[in-house]
Amino acid sequence: MTFFEEIDVFLTDNIGFSLPPLHVTDVVEIAIIALFIYAVLIWIKNTRAWMLFRGLLLIVFFFAIAAAFQMTTILWLGAKMLNASIIALVVVFQPELRHALDQLGRRNFIFALLAGFNKSNTKRFGEKTLTDLVRACYEMGAVKTGALIVVEQDVQLSEYEMTGIEIGAVLSRQLLINIFEKNTPLHDGAVIVRGDKVVAATCYLPLSDSTNISKDLGTRHRAAVGISEVSDALTIVVSEETGKVSVTRDGKIIRDLSQEGLADILKHIQKPDADGVLSRATKKGRSGADEG
Repeated sequence: MTFFEEIDVFLTDNIGFSLPPLHVTDVVEIAIIALFIYAVLIWIKNTRAWMLFRGLLLIVFFFAIAAAFQMTTILWLGAKMLNASIIALVVVFQPELRHALDQLGRRNFIFALLAGFNKSNTKRFGEKTLTDLVRACYEMGAVKTGALIVVEQDVQLSEYEMTGIEIGAVLSRQLLINIFEKNTPLHDGAVIVRGDKVVAATCYLPLSDSTNISKDLGTRHRAAVGISEVSDALTIVVSEETGKVSVTRDGKIIRDLSQEGLADILKHIQKPDADGVLSRATKKGRSGADEG
C-alpha cells in the first residue's frame, strides 16, 4: 500500500472522506499553477502594483466583513461593480502588464523565476557606495552642480530605466560627478542606482502634481517627489541654485540635509527591511512638502 493509499484509508475510516485519484499529470498541473501564482506575486512585489494590490486587499477585506454581517446592499453594489473593476484594473496596470510581457519574451523565464528564491537579506549597497554617494552629493553641492539620484529599493524601476542611457558601472564619487558635470551629454535627467551600480543615466521621472510642494523648488525636486509617489525609491536632489541637498520618499521631502543626515538616511535604507526612514531623519532636515 502506497503512502497516499494509507492516507485515503485513514480519511475514509475516520471522517468519511476519500481522496480523489492522483496522477502524475495532476502533480505537474499543480506545480505549474503554483509557479504561475508565484510569478504573478513576484511581479506584483517588484512593481508599483504592490501598493495598489494592498489597497485592493483592503477593499476585499471590507466586502468580506459585509458578507459576514449580511449587508446585502453593499454586496449588491460590489457585484455590480465587479465587471467594471476588472476592466479598470487592466487599464491601471497597462504599463506594468506590457512591461512584464516584454520581459517574458526577452528573458529566460525559469532563470527569472528562480532569481526570486535566491534573494537574500543582505545589504542593498556596500559601505563604499554609501560613502561615495554622500561625498559626491556634497562636492557637487559645493560648486552648485545640480543632481538627481534615485536609489532603488524593493520596487524595480525598469520602466524608468528604459527612458535613459544604460550605464551598468560600479558607483563611485568620480563617476557621479562626471555624469552631472554641466554641459556634458549625461547631466540632464536622473541617475538610477541599483545596489552598488549606476544602472542608467538621463532617465525621465514622473513629475508630481502635488500643490503642497514649495514654489521655490524646481523641476528636479518635483520629479524626485513624483518618483517617490509611484515607488518606494529614495531620491537625492542637489539644487543647482543653492547647492543644498534634499531627499524624497513616500511623497515627502526633507530639505537642506546635513552630510551626516544624508548618511544616516542611507544607512537606514541599507537593510532591505528598513522602514520609517524620513520620520527618523526629520530632525536633521526641514520638511518642504505635505507630510500627510
